[in-house]
Amino acid sequence: MSKSFPSPFRPIDSLKLTFNHIKIWYTAGMGFFTDAYDLLIIGYILATIKYAYCYAGIVMPGFTSYLVGPDKDFWNGLLASIALWAAILGQLIFGYLGDYWGRKKVYGVEAAILSIGAILSALSPDLIWFIIFRFILGLGIGGDYPISATIMSEYANVRDRGKLIALVFSNQALGSLAAAVVGIISALALPPCIAWRVMAGIGAIPAATVIYLRRKVPETPRYSLLANGNVEEAKKAASFLGGTIDAQQPVLAKRMSANEFLSKYGTLLIGTTIPWFILDIAFYGTGIYSSAVIAPVFGSPFPKSPTVLPLPVFQADLAYALFLGAVPYLVGFPGYFTAVALLDKLGRKTIQIQGFVMMAIIYLVVSSLMIVTYTSTGPKVSGFLIPAEAAFMLYALSFFFINFGPNTTTFVLPAEVYPVRFRTTGHGISAAAGKLGAGLTTYLFPTLLTAMGIKNLLIMLAVVSVIGALVTFFFVPETKNKSLEEASNEEITTTTITTDKQ
Repeated sequence: MSKSFPSPFRPIDSLKLTFNHIKIWYTAGMGFFTDAYDLLIIGYILATIKYAYCYAGIVMPGFTSYLVGPDKDFWNGLLASIALWAAILGQLIFGYLGDYWGRKKVYGVEAAILSIGAILSALSPDLIWFIIFRFILGLGIGGDYPISATIMSEYANVRDRGKLIALVFSNQALGSLAAAVVGIISALALPPCIAWRVMAGIGAIPAATVIYLRRKVPETPRYSLLANGNVEEAKKAASFLGGTIDAQQPVLAKRMSANEFLSKYGTLLIGTTIPWFILDIAFYGTGIYSSAVIAPVFGSPFPKSPTVLPLPVFQADLAYALFLGAVPYLVGFPGYFTAVALLDKLGRKTIQIQGFVMMAIIYLVVSSLMIVTYTSTGPKVSGFLIPAEAAFMLYALSFFFINFGPNTTTFVLPAEVYPVRFRTTGHGISAAAGKLGAGLTTYLFPTLLTAMGIKNLLIMLAVVSVIGALVTFFFVPETKNKSLEEASNEEITTTTITTDKQ
């Protein structure tokens, strides 16, 4: 921020937490509840369709032939990852539009796309259409990241900004829990051919509840004033929080070309993209493919060779299998809220570094405790040097430090460190880097798992976690207790122009 010009946002920066701060949190957070639900529920859907064929002899026309046929690896990988690839596109598109048109004009559109994609997914006539509808859903998921994060950051007071942005993101914890509950109950109570459609369709509900609220949220005071030079609109937005702004005449943020932005903030992009990319490799890899660690501990609830089970027995076994897959996420659940509680005290950078370091330590310790047998099909874990249950809980603890660490902070930081005219763009690029890591993980981990084995894979994840900590140390600034203008080095000046179209 220009040192010669005081921030016009001091009155709202110094506000105490208000009810409307919480209202904005709920409005933004329900999108992330849905994001987590929809990204995790696809694993339960895949398990339901495949296991129904293998262990209950149930064929679902238009689906089973793809997912258990000769090209099953391709179709399983595509269905599991298509929403992630679409999310990258959504993050980049909505990130750009949020800066070009403003947050208000696009807010709610991504929630509507998300809801429509979820409803259509539940009604899919075959796998091809299911993939298409999951792509639509993914666009909405991606669009939610930069817009919701930025709206929360630009409305938040300084003292609680990290907490509020992290609370938006922590709705993912609730969405993950909801996915597990809906998946398990659906598996137990419904025939498989209906259960998976219920799992897919319920994802539309949370996002649909906030479409109207999102359309009613005023343009943020910072975008109204610094991008549009509209004092009255900015004051109206500030009054939404019960505050005001110190600006009797229009002020504007300095305009920058894309080249100027990259010149000034290029190294910062390294700090917000690479850690997110690394984090999602670990988060999605150890989450989606946690069965490689779970199996040696708990075994499979299903018979060793495919057989036709009575439907009630199959449903109980399926529910148990889904529960085991959810255990690491349940262990990680408190991590989100530990980050919320400490983000404005310890700082974003400290929490991100300690999270990466603890992940590396846990991966190395668990891998060192594994007993590996080499077979004709590759290395397999046959046991552990300590009780298997203890080894598994240690492994699951990595999810606590993922969430009380980079999974939260990589979402918070890009909403703070970029200037107002590039804030959603910067966040969108950073989030897209994360989803690129997630998408690559979904495709490559099965191959790497076969070739390297889970032991060497965990060692690899430990190494990349250390890289994440180093990149954070050298390229990420601390934004705790700083105004957005100070954290982003915003340059603002007075102007005689009353409005400014970006």
